Order: sequence, then structure tokens, then C-alpha cells
Amino acid sequence: MLEVLDYAFMQRALLAAVLVGITAPAVGIYLVQRRQAIMGDGIGHVALTGVALGFLTGTNPVWTAVLVSALGAVLMELIRWYGKTRGDLALAMLFYGGMAGGVLLINLSPTGSNANLTTYLFGSITTVSQQDVVVISLLAAFVVLITLGLRRQLFAVCQDEEFARVTGLPVRTLNLLLAITAAVTVTVAMRVVGLLLVSALMVVPVAAAQQATRGFAMTLALAVGIGVVVTLSGTVFSFYRNVPPGASIVVLAIGVFAVVTALAAPLAKRRAKQRAGRAASAEGRCTLKDDVLV
Repeated sequence: MLEVLDYAFMQRALLAAVLVGITAPAVGIYLVQRRQAIMGDGIGHVALTGVALGFLTGTNPVWTAVLVSALGAVLMELIRWYGKTRGDLALAMLFYGGMAGGVLLINLSPTGSNANLTTYLFGSITTVSQQDVVVISLLAAFVVLITLGLRRQLFAVCQDEEFARVTGLPVRTLNLLLAITAAVTVTVAMRVVGLLLVSALMVVPVAAAQQATRGFAMTLALAVGIGVVVTLSGTVFSFYRNVPPGASIVVLAIGVFAVVTALAAPLAKRRAKQRAGRAASAEGRCTLKDDVLV
């Protein structure tokens, strides 16, 4: 099994997989907390225009995708703040416009084609170059710095915006920073799982971790652990079975979620019974004390 490390392209692929396995759940836990689980999917649609813009201008598509998706994420936040009545319609136009813009620009590019977009839509981790690894590493470092360095502030904002505002936190600035971080994460992950599947990797490991843990720190740690395991396993599996790595990673993540849920349900029922038993015992002792006092 270690022969996968004999190939330089697999070394790059596995390194990229680890980085994505760390960053996607690290951002996803905040999106899940805010009930914005599909935000990554929307950013992925917008990032497609950035990828096509890279081919059109002859620059690295990852950098142009970062720029365009960050602008799109900021626009999503503005729509969320001000688009109270027609916000869903504006978001739909933004998502569909991102997809249409990507297809249009890639066909205007002399070096691009729809086949180029496919590698970004569904991922092509085995084609990750050394330059891509450097870019992904830099972007992943930014994501980790924000999600861990500001975890208390981001958690407070995602948990209760009004309370966070009362305590003096810059809520709008933190929301914009989280949106930009989510956009960066999407571009980090697009070469691994693809723009159409990146949202699953941001959400499913977090959902699985929530079934088995309590507390934000433990959930974050377990979600990142699951993310790393499924990305590495899916990449190795795709190497041996010659299947798309993005699909393999997402299917494995869903499988982990199903297993964790099946194992966690009986434990949750047992803990509930134990709590009920302790509560009944405490109530009985209080009643006995009251009878003695009477």
C-alpha cells in the first residue's frame, strides 16, 4: 500500500488531501452552526467564473477563483443583511450567474475548454502540480489561522449574533471574514473534491462529529480528524480503483456519518436513561428529607 508514495503526483495529491481534510471541516463547523450548510455550494458556483477567468487571462485559476469567490461571498453576506424580502431570489441569480459566467468565459478563452472546467467541477487531485501545492498550502494556512485563532469570536457570532453585538464584538466584520474564509476554503478544496462536492466535505464531517461529541472544541477536533481520514482514504482508494477521488471522498464521509450515527444513537439513549435515573434518585432523596422534616 505504501507504493503510492513512490509516485510524485500521489505525494502531492496526498498532501493536498490532508490540507483539504483540515480546512473544510474547520470552516464548515461555523457554517453548520449558522445554519448555512449550503453556502459552500453557492460559493462553488461563483468560483467557477474565477476559474474560467484564470484561463482567459492566462493566470493561475486558483488565484482568480479566490478573488471572484471572495467577492461573491461578500455579496452573499450583503444580501443576507439587506435582502430581507427578495434575498433568496438574489442568491439564486448569483449562483446561476456564476455557473453561466464560467461556461461563457472558458469558451472565450483560447486555451480553455469545457474539459478544463470538469476537472474543477468534480476534482482532479492526481493532476495537482507543485505550484498548486504551494498555493493550496498558503491558502490553507490562512484558513487555519482564522478558524483557530478567532474561534471564540467566530463561535460567539455564529451562536447568537445579538449577544455577540452586545458584548462589543465586531459582528459584521467577523461575518465578512468568515465568508471570505469559506470562499478561500472552497478554492483550496476544488482540486481535490471539486466545486460541486466541496460543500459536502465542509458539512458531513461536522455532522458526523456532532453525533458523537459534546462541546465545540471536541466537535471541531473530531470533524477535522474525520475530514483527514476520509480525504486520505478516498485518494488512496481512487488510485487503486481508478475512480474519481472527489466522489470517493464524499461517499466515504457519508459512510462515516452513517456509522457514527448508528453507534451514537444507543449511547445517547443510555445516557438519557442514566440522567433520568439520577434525576429520579435525587427527587426521591429530596422527598425523603421533606418527610423527615415534617
